Amino acid sequence: MKRFFALLSLILCNIFTYAQQPSNVEMADTMRSSGKIYVVIGVICIVFIGLAIYLFSIDRRLKKIEKGN
Repeated sequence: MKRFFALLSLILCNIFTYAQQPSNVEMADTMRSSGKIYVVIGVICIVFIGLAIYLFSIDRRLKKIEKGN
């Protein structure tokens, strides 16, 4: 019985993957051709770096507070 359900789930997963049709994203192609995609990637990297610096600074402050008590 377990094998039947395992086989059924594998078949359903296979059917769902065929249901997804590849689509061309015109916005990405347009941005890549004009070079704006690099600006988007740069902004995303700057945001992530800013978040990482913020989290590390919070971690340092928490360590100081924990050592103080």
